[in-house]
Amino acid sequence: MARWVVSDSEILAQIPAARRRAQRDTLRAGKVRYDRAHRRLHVTLANGTVLLVPIDLIASLQRATDQELAEVTVGVAGISLHWEHLDEDLSMSGLVELVVGRGALLRAAGAAGGASRTAAKVRASRLNGLKGGRPRKRARNVSA
Repeated sequence: MARWVVSDSEILAQIPAARRRAQRDTLRAGKVRYDRAHRRLHVTLANGTVLLVPIDLIASLQRATDQELAEVTVGVAGISLHWEHLDEDLSMSGLVELVVGRGALLRAAGAAGGASRTAAKVRASRLNGLKGGRPRKRARNVSA
C-alpha cells in the first residue's frame, strides 16, 4: 500500500478552516455578563449564539448578591463560567443542560447520531436488508 505524503504547507493551509470548524462546533463562551434588571446571565457563545439564563435555574447561585453575580468571567478556553469571589465554576455543557434539559440533549444527540451516514452504517444496513430487514416486534404476553 502506498504511503500518502502531506507537505508542511498543505497542513498549514488547513489550519484556519480547522479552527473555524472547531469554533463553530464547540460549545464555548465568548463573552458573559450579568443582567441585574432581569437577574439573568447573558452568555454569548463563540459561534454568535446568545443564551439568556435566569439565575433561579442555577441552584448554587440563587443566594448570591447582584454584586457577586456581576463578577462573572469566562473560564479557560471558554468552556466554563467562573466566579472568583464565590469560588464557583459552571461548565458550558452543564449550563446548557440546565436550560434545555438532559432528556432534550440526549434526544438531539441520538437524532444526530442516527442521521449520520457512514460507510459502516450503510454496509450494516444493506447486510441487514439481505437478511430480511429488521425483525418485527412480537406482542408481549400480558397476563393479569
